[in-house]
Amino acid sequence: MKRRKFINTSILASLSPYLIHGNIKKQNINTRLESKKNDRVYWYKLLKKITHPVFYNLANDSLVQNMPVEKSPLYDDRKNVTYLEAVGRASSGLAPWLSIPDDDSREGNERKIMKELFLEGMSNGVNKNRKDYLNFRTEKQPIVDAAYLVLGLIRAKKSLWDPLSNKTKENLITELKALRSRKPHHNNWLIFRAITESFLFLVEEEYDQESIEYAVKKFNDWYVGDGWYGDGEKFTFDYYNSYVMHPMMIETLNIVCKKNLLPMESLELAKKRMSRYVSSLERMISPEGTFPVIGRSITYRTGAFHALAMSALNQNLPSHISPSQVRNALTEVKRNLLNNEIFDKSGWLKLGFSGHQPDMADYYTSTGSLYMTTLSFLPLGLPETNEFWSDKPKDWTSKKAWNDQSVINDYHVQF
Repeated sequence: MKRRKFINTSILASLSPYLIHGNIKKQNINTRLESKKNDRVYWYKLLKKITHPVFYNLANDSLVQNMPVEKSPLYDDRKNVTYLEAVGRASSGLAPWLSIPDDDSREGNERKIMKELFLEGMSNGVNKNRKDYLNFRTEKQPIVDAAYLVLGLIRAKKSLWDPLSNKTKENLITELKALRSRKPHHNNWLIFRAITESFLFLVEEEYDQESIEYAVKKFNDWYVGDGWYGDGEKFTFDYYNSYVMHPMMIETLNIVCKKNLLPMESLELAKKRMSRYVSSLERMISPEGTFPVIGRSITYRTGAFHALAMSALNQNLPSHISPSQVRNALTEVKRNLLNNEIFDKSGWLKLGFSGHQPDMADYYTSTGSLYMTTLSFLPLGLPETNEFWSDKPKDWTSKKAWNDQSVINDYHVQF
C-alpha cells in the first residue's frame, strides 16, 4: 500500500464530532433522538467515534505523540504497553463491521475510511522505523493485546489481513512469534497464547500446537458449571467469562477443530457452555438498560457483553432470546453508558465507567485498556437486512419480567 497522509478533504468532512468542538450537551440529545430512529446508524457512528482517534493517529504515525496516557493510581511498573492495548482491543471490536463488503452508501463510505486507516496503521505499527512501532517485545502485557489484535484479524480476515502488504504481514508474524519469549499467567491468559498460535496456524505459519492443546485442556479442567469457567484454579465473580474466556475459546476451537487439529466435539461443548452463559448475561441487563458494576476491569464498560454480542454476530443466540431483544437491550445500555461524559475534549476515552472515575481502574489499567468497550459492537458485522437490525425492537428478559410479561424460567445446566 502506498504510504500517504490521511489528512484530506474527504476525511476531514467525515470526522466525528470529537474533533469538531461544539455544543456537546445539544449534540448528545440529538444523538439520542437519532438512535431511536435508527439503531444501526447510532451504533456505527458511536463505534467510529470511539475508534477513529486510535486508527487515524496510527495511520499518521502520531499515536504515541497524541494519545493521552492516564493510568490507575495503583498502576504497576509496566511501560509502553498502552498503545498496543488501544490498537488490539479497538481492532477486535471494529473488525466485524469492516468485514462487510464495500458499497456506496454513507455507512459504506465510513467503513472504507476506517478500513484504510486500519491497513495503513498496521504498516506503521509493525515497522521498527516508525514512531508508532508497537511494543510486542517487552513486558508480558503484549501477550494479551496481540491476542485481541489477532482476534480482529480472524473476524475480518478478507478485509483486514489479506489486503496487507507482504512486508507488513511478515513483520506482524515476526512480532507474534516474538511473544513466545514470555510465559502467560496460569489463568485466562492461556487462551491469549492459544488464539495467537491458532491464527498462525490459520495463515499457514509455523505454530505451537502444544500451547493450543494445553489451553483447551486447562479451560475444560477449570469449568465450574452452569456456563462459567474459573479464572485459573479459582472462580472469580467478574465479567472475564465474557471479556475473554468464552469468546476466545470459541474462536480458537473454531479454527483448530475445523482443520482437524482437535475433535469437533470440543467446539460443540464449548458452544453449549457459552450459550448457557449468554442466557445468564442477557438477564443481567436491568429493565432500565444498566448492569451490575461488579468485579475487576469494570472500566472496560460495555465490553462486559462481548459474549452476548458475539453470539448475536454468529447468529447463535439461545432459542429463547431473539436478536431484536438483544439489539434493544444493548442499544439502551450504550445510550446510558457510552455518552459524551466518557470522552475527553479530543475524543479519547476517559479512565472510569460512567465518566472520569480513575479510582475504579485496576492496577493494570491505562487509557489503552479502555478500548475493550468496542466488543459490544460486534453485530455491526451483520448486514442491515439481517433480523438483528430489521426486526422491531422487543423487550429483553428483565424488562419483560418486571413488566408482567411472560418469561421462560431459568434453570441451571449440567454440561
